[in-house]
Amino acid sequence: MPTHPENAHAQPAASAWVRNWAGRIPSGSEVLDLASGSGRHSRYFAELGHRVLAVDRDAGALAVLAGTAGVETLVADLENAAWPLGPRRFGGVVVTNYLHRPLFAHIIAALAGNGVLIYETFAAGNERFGKPSNPDFLLRPGELLDVVSGKLRVIAYEDLQVGEPRPAMVQRLCAVRAGEGP
Repeated sequence: MPTHPENAHAQPAASAWVRNWAGRIPSGSEVLDLASGSGRHSRYFAELGHRVLAVDRDAGALAVLAGTAGVETLVADLENAAWPLGPRRFGGVVVTNYLHRPLFAHIIAALAGNGVLIYETFAAGNERFGKPSNPDFLLRPGELLDVVSGKLRVIAYEDLQVGEPRPAMVQRLCAVRAGEGP
């Protein structure tokens, strides 16, 4: 099969879960892409007309976003330093393929009124498919629901095995903060 050099550096598409719920984020609001890596979701939300803050500890990964219209980057160690965003609020927070439980309260607090949390990461049972396999990086059954209970209104939740982009156990959540203003 011939290769296509023009696609050699193509970035992966935004996750289907993120694309499905992106329209819930208030139009034109700022989106936080937490642990963004090279920014597949940052680019996606910028294309939808949102201002995006991509945060990751890997400066090299964030460098890929340099010059992307509507995207600001912040190099920050989310696990070994203080929360880098203070009281800043966002119309949407997106987290995929990342889990650091001490950040849950900060993530929820970062949502503005009517803000939307879209979260998707690996869950218990994933160890049979490979990495991550450490329980520290796998959500326990129902954990995302427990984290937002009494704080956000759940729009959608799944805890299941997926086949794409590779076989894995995941939990996915879309939840909204009550509209109390920015």
